Amino acid sequence: MTATPSRAAGEAGRAPYAFDTAVDRHGTWCTQWDYVEDRFGVPGLLPFTISDMDFETAPEIRAALRGRLDHGVLGYSRWRQEDFLSAIVHWYASRHSASVDPGSIVYAPSVMYQVSQLLRLWSRPGDGVVVHTPMYDAFPRTVAAHGRELRECPLDDWDEFERLLALPDTAVLLLCSPHNPTGRVWQADELDRMAGLCARYGVAVISDEIHSDLAHAPHVHRTWVEYGGDGRWAVVTSASKSFNIPALNGSYGIIRDSASREAYLRQLKEADGLSSPAVLSLVGHIAAYREGAPWLDALRDYLAGNLAMVAARLREAFPQLGWEPPHAGYLAWIDLRPLGADDDALQRELVEVEKVAIMPGTAYGSAGRVRLNVGCPRSKAEAGVDALVRALRRLTSVEEVPDPA
Repeated sequence: MTATPSRAAGEAGRAPYAFDTAVDRHGTWCTQWDYVEDRFGVPGLLPFTISDMDFETAPEIRAALRGRLDHGVLGYSRWRQEDFLSAIVHWYASRHSASVDPGSIVYAPSVMYQVSQLLRLWSRPGDGVVVHTPMYDAFPRTVAAHGRELRECPLDDWDEFERLLALPDTAVLLLCSPHNPTGRVWQADELDRMAGLCARYGVAVISDEIHSDLAHAPHVHRTWVEYGGDGRWAVVTSASKSFNIPALNGSYGIIRDSASREAYLRQLKEADGLSSPAVLSLVGHIAAYREGAPWLDALRDYLAGNLAMVAARLREAFPQLGWEPPHAGYLAWIDLRPLGADDDALQRELVEVEKVAIMPGTAYGSAGRVRLNVGCPRSKAEAGVDALVRALRRLTSVEEVPDPA
């Protein structure tokens, strides 16, 4: 797409990074752009879907990757080395005020690989896995694939949360922190309460913190490293979301319990043959965590501006929604139930008339909602929310003519 000048161009905190500049991702095997037809049945839609961003990653990361490629030799490598481990320790200390033992860190090709392996280690087929709803769509698939029972708990239903944890065959809490798709950042008292209940009922915790670096002020992400204590727990995460490098295929985890950690590493190396990591992922993580903080801060400012724009346009069009930006991330989770629009009818309007792809809430187990990805130049985000507003106006009998463009 060709970017048009943003209404917010020149906003503070965006220079010197070109977040307003559109990058053509067509023809790059891009899931969001090249394969939108797979989910929506129509090619060529303007996508606001899978949670990656349309921005170039930090220049420091690109420079580090070029330097590694210029070396010319891409042989086997090790993740258990000082540069990688110390970069993670530094990041947690400087960004999250948390102390991480480098000996507790493990590597993985992806966050969901870690979730999968930890479910195997800490539960048996038929055991219960508690997940807050709505939920990231990979969670139920992974739980089901391992023959575990998904136990859904609505956000803020603490009575149901304790009831599910107390079931004798509940083995794991699969926590999303910050929460996807809602963008909620858990507060200290909530994490304390979760930790206490999990300890009381002997439930292990897998805390997926991949969105942790994208919390928006005044909200502060608090890592499970600070709450897990002596129980069985793991933090699984990556720089891939915050620095937009998921294609490098790498993640890491923090597993407190040494026996669990060694069992995990045996599975990684001996059963799955993954002893040599993706070296470019290591390079990307090190550069991100050692040099990428200024880029990340500018990115968060830009994303906050995109979300504020969405809020303003929704407030103008549909004040009854009362929509507020999420605590973290770039995924606008919008509750449309006050408008009474039918989910299927809305998707038809968006796809067939507006030619945009916006994720339906049903993908995450919640009807009457949509998830709009605004990790993109402001002009594209404006096009997405404006298309949504036009479609909703037509469905709710408010006179609106489709944009001929």
